[in-house]
Amino acid sequence: MALTKSEWIELEKKASAVRQLTLDTCYWAGGAHMGGSLSSTDFLTLLYFKYLNFEPKNYADENRDRCIISKGHIGVAIAALFSELGLLDREELKTFNLTGSRLGVHLDSRKVKGLEASTGSLGHGSALALGTALAARVQGKSYKTWVLLGDGECDEGSVWEAAMATANFNATNLITVVDRNKFMIDGNTEDVMKLEPFSDKWRAFGFEVIEADGHHLSKLSDAMEKAMQTKDKPVCLILDTLKGEGISFMAGDHKWHYGAMDEVKYELAKKDLLEYEAKRLARVEKEA
Repeated sequence: MALTKSEWIELEKKASAVRQLTLDTCYWAGGAHMGGSLSSTDFLTLLYFKYLNFEPKNYADENRDRCIISKGHIGVAIAALFSELGLLDREELKTFNLTGSRLGVHLDSRKVKGLEASTGSLGHGSALALGTALAARVQGKSYKTWVLLGDGECDEGSVWEAAMATANFNATNLITVVDRNKFMIDGNTEDVMKLEPFSDKWRAFGFEVIEADGHHLSKLSDAMEKAMQTKDKPVCLILDTLKGEGISFMAGDHKWHYGAMDEVKYELAKKDLLEYEAKRLARVEKEA
């Protein structure tokens, strides 16, 4: 098991804090992209708090690992995560996506320290990440690049152009991660534009494919370590997740791709997240 019991508990609490702060920020803003934020939170927490060679106090270090969050519409989760990392002041989250704030719904890398790229026009992140990975090779640097895609984003042809190029240049210092929550803004991915057989597509493009439960931190940790240890071909890590994970009325509902909530829903969501944290911690006690 990649995680010790104490690590697992600590990371569960971090992920819970990010989820709660994401919810708070959405409420303060009057709306945000909650569904895909909640499906991505566990991966982002594990990446930034355990695996990424990234020091918030030295966020511009040339030797840092890079993470390109291609599904940039989850800015509300990134803002919450960066607040937990100490890169953003928590009070500033109360201005998220409000007039005059530097925290737009799609975060701007020129305004948010530690953010590698301004994203949100879906389909661009893979190419940006490949360029970053190839730059490391040219400069003789050992840093890794991670890129997080949404599965609906994989309708974009530019994703597959970048995948073809990644395999062609054998960019083994790039790890592609897909948040496979099976929903996009208009509904189920298989109803809008079929992706399956999804894993086989990535294999056909020359990737080592690793599949993992995106909401089980220990299993996810094992998968991430396997991805980092793969040296002979680029890796695609496909995460089995649920849109809106942790909040009863959001879970598995594509209508919460973006949404707002009144005080009643906000209080219910807070209650749900507390119960969800307890359930997750009980799993650690049972399985660790």
